[in-house]
Amino acid sequence: GLPPSRMALLGMLLGLLMASCFTFCLSHQNPEFALTSPEKSRTKEADRKETTAEEELDSEVLEVFYPTHEWQALRPGQAVPAGSHVRLNLQTGAREVKLQEEDKFRSNLKGLKKGRRLDINTNTYTSQDLKSALAKFKEGAEVESSKEDKARQAKVKRLFRPIEELKKDFEELNVIIETDMQIMVRLINKFNSSSSSLEEKIAALFDLEYYVHQMDNAQDLLSFGGLQVVINGLNSTEPLVKEYAAFVLGAAFSSNPKVQVEAIEGGALQKLLVILATEQPLPAKKKVLFALCSLLRHFPYAQQQFLKLGGLQVLRSLVQAKGTEMLAVRVVTLLYDLVTEKQKFAEEEAELTQETSPEKLQQYRQVPLLPGLREQGWCEIIAHLLALPEHDAREKVLQTLGALLATCRDRYRQDPQLNRTLVSLQAEYQALAALELQDGEDESYFRELLGSINSLLKEL
Repeated sequence: GLPPSRMALLGMLLGLLMASCFTFCLSHQNPEFALTSPEKSRTKEADRKETTAEEELDSEVLEVFYPTHEWQALRPGQAVPAGSHVRLNLQTGAREVKLQEEDKFRSNLKGLKKGRRLDINTNTYTSQDLKSALAKFKEGAEVESSKEDKARQAKVKRLFRPIEELKKDFEELNVIIETDMQIMVRLINKFNSSSSSLEEKIAALFDLEYYVHQMDNAQDLLSFGGLQVVINGLNSTEPLVKEYAAFVLGAAFSSNPKVQVEAIEGGALQKLLVILATEQPLPAKKKVLFALCSLLRHFPYAQQQFLKLGGLQVLRSLVQAKGTEMLAVRVVTLLYDLVTEKQKFAEEEAELTQETSPEKLQQYRQVPLLPGLREQGWCEIIAHLLALPEHDAREKVLQTLGALLATCRDRYRQDPQLNRTLVSLQAEYQALAALELQDGEDESYFRELLGSINSLLKEL
């Protein structure tokens, strides 16, 4: 029942009161969240500050604390290696750290968090320090190696004694250590001594043959005249002396040009041919032929002298004598070697001109071997040797016939006996080759012989 003027005044007072209350509430609210309690807001603010401080601590490089075997206080912000022993001192409230017992000799310097690296000063060791350390390491290795070498040498000295001590001991036992040179001198003196018996001379030559197989020993034989003494032994009236002297010479001549030259100058070729041309036991001629082959192979000057001295005639008489089939095969083999050597020289003359001395080339050109074989009737002689019963002998003859084909083709065609022999051998080796195939043998020996025969028949 208030009048309108009073009602208006009360409304204005009420409006002012509500505005004052609203302003008071706004002044006491959280800046971010109006409905958040002040206690919760303070807790959140403290957590945010700690997180910010931790991030600031993590963003910086941690200080590394190197623990020892004694307890030491750990300051805030210091990092310790993984595996360190950490405890909380209840009296002081500080954290303390030390190395564990099993880590006495090593310290792991890994960071506290994965992906975080510690601030380790990489300039602690300079390149000069590293070089110095490496030099000391190498020096230590060399010292260690030197110690091992000395230990090994000491072990060898314990196992083996010096030669001087051995010689002294052997002298006390009446045993003398000789070099190869001393042994050869003693053997030559034994052989050349007039007081030596035949058995002693043969024994000396037999032992000497063993040593002259070595090229150096054979050349040492020249230094004291031993080679000439053995060559002179070919003049002996004893067939055994001739046989074993030729045995020594054949071993000394083999692939030894220096000894071959000395032998030619010492008259060895003439003496060998004389023995082959005269009546001698078969074993002696066998050894003499061995020495002749060793002297002629790869020595064109000796081949030239051989032809001049009538060597082909001597060999022809040797082959045609009765009971000398074994020697005939050796002669054919020698001729085959000389012919193929000559042919190889003719094919590779340009290459040999660059590698061989002009004197040797001239000597090869002066060896009329192929014309001499044709003139001396060797085309027919070798063809008739196909009648030998041994397969090995036939193989050597077939090879030689093929090597002489260019020189002896017209002579072969004029020899009806050669064609009949080749046809007969063709049938024989066809059967033997068929047996090889039937037995499944890997070696084709008879097939190869059959191929040589077929090739000759085709050329003829």
